[in-house]
Amino acid sequence: MHIAIAGNIGSGKTTLTKMLAQHYGWQPKFESVIHNPYLEDYYKDIHRWSFPLEVYFLKERFRDVLDIEKTDEVVIQDRSIFEGVYVFAANNMAQGNLSERDFETYMNLFELMTMVTKTPDLMIYLRSSLQRLIDNIAKRGRDYEQSIPIEYLRGLNDRYEDFIYNKYKGRVLVIETDGMDFRDNKKDFAFICDKIDALFYGLFPERMEFNDN
Repeated sequence: MHIAIAGNIGSGKTTLTKMLAQHYGWQPKFESVIHNPYLEDYYKDIHRWSFPLEVYFLKERFRDVLDIEKTDEVVIQDRSIFEGVYVFAANNMAQGNLSERDFETYMNLFELMTMVTKTPDLMIYLRSSLQRLIDNIAKRGRDYEQSIPIEYLRGLNDRYEDFIYNKYKGRVLVIETDGMDFRDNKKDFAFICDKIDALFYGLFPERMEFNDN
């Protein structure tokens, strides 16, 4: 089984991936962020480094998909190949950071990959307001993230909304993260686990939205 955690920069994807992997005994699969050779340069000059960064991520996520399909374990993944394409690459294209020629080449690569790529069995979308993302990014203090333009984050948020509600056809569980602290509040984390359990073991619609109110 393949479960993906989706969400903007600062939404808490990696934290929730680790927590759910430990809670359920699932195998975690994380993005290549620390060892990404383009990331620091990218945030200094997004226009210059968008194409190599996006191709690098596409290559890494495709490799993850192939690895996931080889295992019989339940794998929980920090960001899927689909949002990498329809959110991040599309946002760079919309904001003029990718040329039409580069974007067409990128999409041709992705289309070849989709011939052997399946949608996850479940995508958990951490839906966050722009202010929540800004606060979280500032709090975790990664130097290369502090220069991210607000308009870039806003564009990603808009793309996530379009991706989740209009483009993505797989099963989605939407979690409203504003007002939640699933890392330090056991009640909030239990709330998420309860929704996952209900979705896997009960008869519910394929697309559900929850908050803690």
